[in-house]
Amino acid sequence: MATATLDSSTLTARGSTARRVLRRVGPVLAGLVTIFAATTAVDVVLHATGVFPPPGATGMTHALCGLAFSYRAVIDVFGCYLTARLAPSRPMLHAMILGGIGVVLSILGAIAMWDPAFAWYPIALAASAIPSAWLGGRLAQRAAQR
Repeated sequence: MATATLDSSTLTARGSTARRVLRRVGPVLAGLVTIFAATTAVDVVLHATGVFPPPGATGMTHALCGLAFSYRAVIDVFGCYLTARLAPSRPMLHAMILGGIGVVLSILGAIAMWDPAFAWYPIALAASAIPSAWLGGRLAQRAAQR
């Protein structure tokens, strides 16, 4: 039976690979967490102040969905901007990966919470994810050139 041994160069190579992966995945996770935290915070404030009906209650209108879409779009752009700025290389690719994740999560959310009366809202969220990612990535590229 053969025995495998790990020398220091093998451990160093594994450690540097893990760091490289984290440096590439980390910015995307940071953008995703930022988007989740910011949208949740705004949602909570709007529910607490009575702008939105209490969670689980009926009463959302198309205008309120429009308001939610508006601030989510701004937050999405910022999250993708942050991702691009934190990326060690290829900032636009990192932003677009986050946009792709946004499309998938928006579609899953639409399936889970489908309401034919407000079908435009989750469709708009999914459709805006890639343009928001592109804009966030582009703004980050411009900021980096300064």
